Amino acid sequence: MYEKLDNPVYHSLNEYHQKFCLSFGDTKFYTPEVAAFGGSLQQATESELASYQQICDDFLVFGTKPDAKNFTNISRLVCDQYVLENNIEIDCTEKIILLQEENQKELLAFVRKFYPHYFKNRTPELGRYFGIFKNNKLVAVTGERMQMNDMTEVSAVITDTDYLGKGYAKQLVAFVAGKIFEDGKTPFLHVAESNEGAKKLYEKLGFHHRGKINLWGIKG
Repeated sequence: MYEKLDNPVYHSLNEYHQKFCLSFGDTKFYTPEVAAFGGSLQQATESELASYQQICDDFLVFGTKPDAKNFTNISRLVCDQYVLENNIEIDCTEKIILLQEENQKELLAFVRKFYPHYFKNRTPELGRYFGIFKNNKLVAVTGERMQMNDMTEVSAVITDTDYLGKGYAKQLVAFVAGKIFEDGKTPFLHVAESNEGAKKLYEKLGFHHRGKINLWGIKG
């Protein structure tokens, strides 16, 4: 049922995010200003990687290990992939705001403080981002990243370290997942294999573990 999640980048760029797609051979990549990700149904070839590297020298390929034997700087990150099949039933006590263009500078600065590698200048174009503010300061966010016609990734689940333990992430994930269900889509997400705290939170909210996926880092 969720076979497309074996290649979420490829299928997002083949469907809902087609306007952000750069194709090199059989491998599809996001426009690097949006997201430095690539994916292939088969195995990304060395020539395809080299073509994308001309415009983006530091990127990730999801799924099958690419043919990168002549690339000296390649790394592997293992993530757990989760899928949500039912709405999350929790009390939402915080005011959650859809972030608009006027919030973009603050959003970019906030997310890059925690995940500088994954959030680009145009990443907010991939979907909706929602936040919680305290004293006119953005203190927690969650949004949407990869999107297929029938599935949307929950991403950038971040809370300011001074505001941890208040349930903001839980409420934001539930809220964003609800919006995705309203769109007639299924929410999914990725979390680093080593992030036990986040995995426990998602499982408690009702996400079920689908499996693991490799992210291959290519650097120039």
